[in-house]
Amino acid sequence: MDTLTIRQATKKDIHKVQDVLITSQQFTYKNIFSESNIQKIIHRYYNLDRLSEEIACINAKWHGYIVAEEQGNIIGVIGGGMRDETDGEVYVLYLHPKERGKGVGTRLLNHFTKIQKYTYGAEEQWVAVAKGNDYGIPFYEARGFTFQYESQSYAALDKNDISLWYKRKIIKGV
Repeated sequence: MDTLTIRQATKKDIHKVQDVLITSQQFTYKNIFSESNIQKIIHRYYNLDRLSEEIACINAKWHGYIVAEEQGNIIGVIGGGMRDETDGEVYVLYLHPKERGKGVGTRLLNHFTKIQKYTYGAEEQWVAVAKGNDYGIPFYEARGFTFQYESQSYAALDKNDISLWYKRKIIKGV
């Protein structure tokens, strides 16, 4: 992992970003959602037109995609924005399934947290994790996020699509 680079995604990365998002979506949610619902989410959020806009857009509400790249391959993607003046949110954090457990997710989250803290003034950071996501929940809990409440997912495709909301304080020295 010495060759891992964390950087802002560019338009030339679009297909590699899409591949990580789709592969991870299918891997993460195969035991939670139906294949039909997974495909609807992929079609809605990870189509090339939307990704092109989201790669180009960088502002307080959406910071663009940040990628983890190793030897020319994009192996992880994170994105999010500010909820308000002091609260940041991670909207998306996915790794290629083969890259799990190698510290890539932690490095992406740390980099992203610095952007939210030092560029946008975030003091707290939020994330919504699908109920039953046995990959995301322990990851965020191990990094200081604590459960706050559950609600129907903003992207809900059915009434059973529940998000667990977590937050953490952003500490000095992050």
